[in-house]
Amino acid sequence: MTPRTLTILGATGTIGVNTLDVVARHPGRFRVFALTGATQVERMLEQCRMHRPRFAVMSEPAAAAELRVRVGAAGLAVEVLEGAAALTEVATAPEVDTVMAAIVGAAGLPATLAAAQAGKRILLANKETLVVSGQLFMDAVAASGAELLPIDSEHNAIFQALPRDFDGDFQRAGINALWLTASGGPFRTLSAEAIAAATPAQAVAHPNWVMGKKISVDSASLMNKGLEVIEARWLFNARPEQIKVVVHPQSIVHSMVEYADGSVIAQMGTPDMRTPIAYALGFPERIDAGVSALELMGRQLTFEAPDTARFPCLQLAFDALAAGGNAAAVLNAANEVAVARFLDGAASFGAIAASIAHALDVVAGGAAATLDDLLEADRRARRVAGEYLAGRA
Repeated sequence: MTPRTLTILGATGTIGVNTLDVVARHPGRFRVFALTGATQVERMLEQCRMHRPRFAVMSEPAAAAELRVRVGAAGLAVEVLEGAAALTEVATAPEVDTVMAAIVGAAGLPATLAAAQAGKRILLANKETLVVSGQLFMDAVAASGAELLPIDSEHNAIFQALPRDFDGDFQRAGINALWLTASGGPFRTLSAEAIAAATPAQAVAHPNWVMGKKISVDSASLMNKGLEVIEARWLFNARPEQIKVVVHPQSIVHSMVEYADGSVIAQMGTPDMRTPIAYALGFPERIDAGVSALELMGRQLTFEAPDTARFPCLQLAFDALAAGGNAAAVLNAANEVAVARFLDGAASFGAIAASIAHALDVVAGGAAATLDDLLEADRRARRVAGEYLAGRA
């Protein structure tokens, strides 16, 4: 078997670390061409020692300079690059057939879009790619013949529960709806007042999943689920009304597909991101992920409707999807700014949704035909949200 050659965008983050864990379980099946990170020099150095990529890219120049020195001192034959252009270079290199797109935030969009334009197999863990540039990205996939496999546990679950020959035609496939499950996060049972006053430490304490800080805050606000709704619209050619959200605190059922004959097919498993990563890495085969089998005996599974009054970010995402144009890009940018301010202690948890709503009112409605249009909406939304949070709106 010819090994698949990988570039991992965001190798030092949670998804990247888990991807490399799965890769290490299958020597000879995968070859690591490039690893990328932002500032975590020590972790990147260890990954270079273990996986011996041809390239390591750090988006921050100072981190790249430090890594270059340490790679040299370790005697590793790894070329260290830096900056956004280098991310695109290693994502589109002719030697690469598979790109794990796991950079958090809009920063991952240009390299992921370039990989799509280059016809790569893309394992998509970067939510913002489809949230910000859904139509543009899917058009690039179609034009180049790229292969798109979702990594988010919810979208990966839906992908597993769909017919293998699904082509985006819900009627032909007999599909009524896609059901995205949400854990409800750490604030599921709290009052609106308690949620609004929550601290960063409380927000990042996810009850079921180990995730980065930004994604953990998004899970606490249910914005994570809102972004997934927008992703699902593009991944599966779904109309907004065909996408449903249900709160499932145990995180055992990762998502479901509802069919016209009354069947609901669910994908279940232990909450571990290595399962969807392994499914995408090995597709269409199933390979060992290092994840223990699900123990169902003695488990109780519950489901409840989401409360958009206490968690307004979810409704804002549905509203942005309905509005179309640049609204989803605005939503995403404003949320990134608000979450960063919250984690820094410069904004309250309650201000996250308020600042997003303000940015949508001010910026949404503009053009979204090109990447430049979307990046301009991103810039404007960040400025507007920042001014609002600073009390200058």
